Amino acid sequence: MPLAPEGVRIGGRPAVPAPRLPIRQEIAMSQCRRPIQELIQRSIQRSIGGLMQGAFPNWIQSRVQSGFRSLLLSFALGWLLLVPAPAGAEFQGVDYTLTNQNGQDFSGQNLAQTSFAGAQGRDARFAGADLHGAILTQAAFPRADFRGADLSDALMDKVDFSGADFRDAVLRGVIATGSSFSGASVSGADFSDALLDRADQRSLCRDASGTNPTTGVDTRLSLGCG
Repeated sequence: MPLAPEGVRIGGRPAVPAPRLPIRQEIAMSQCRRPIQELIQRSIQRSIGGLMQGAFPNWIQSRVQSGFRSLLLSFALGWLLLVPAPAGAEFQGVDYTLTNQNGQDFSGQNLAQTSFAGAQGRDARFAGADLHGAILTQAAFPRADFRGADLSDALMDKVDFSGADFRDAVLRGVIATGSSFSGASVSGADFSDALLDRADQRSLCRDASGTNPTTGVDTRLSLGCG
């Protein structure tokens, strides 16, 4: 089902454009919401895991848990959008917001909690970098190299990842709704608990294979592929 560029899918109805904030305000709000977000994710995972344990075969449990997590987290994030950010809220890493990083080499660097929101990063190299909790909202990273990078818990919604290389990367718990993964390589990547658009999930499943060397998780299983 096609999505409107700035919309949220609701059943079979057309997507409704969402109001947009100035990008720096959006960064501050997302940073304040992150601890609540992570708490909600952990609570949902524990609750559903307890209810499902032993009730069904493992593959059914995995599919049902993934669906419930995405549904409940979507409702939770919608509620969090109504919570205002405290004055003076700041992210913790380096600020690359709205900068031009085309072709830059960040391989192996510690970029945890760093903001690349709205940045241009065509052909940028992040192989083996620590991007845990980074903010990539509304950025563009076509053909970027994220091989073996740690992107866990990153906020990467509305990002252009077309042709990007995520082989062996860890993307556990990322929020990547509205992003484009067209032509991306994901062999060996771990998408456990990631929030993706259904169209992206299906597209990535077509070529998904391998096991993540860091977490030991099967790529297809982490994506909930059938």
